[in-house]
Amino acid sequence: MNKEQMDGLKDKVKGKMKEEYGDSTNHTSKKSEGKMDQVKGTVKEKFGDVKEAFNKQK
Repeated sequence: MNKEQMDGLKDKVKGKMKEEYGDSTNHTSKKSEGKMDQVKGTVKEKFGDVKEAFNKQK
């Protein structure tokens, strides 16, 4: 697991926590912020996957 994949996983977990907090407190902006963090984490993870696959082919 490379740095991008690890950062992506952290962002996804952080986002899920924010989303759950926003959902339980009816705080829609925090819920939206959590969803955006999850998307950002997914993008970072996918970038890490591509980077890792590229490095394996060298």
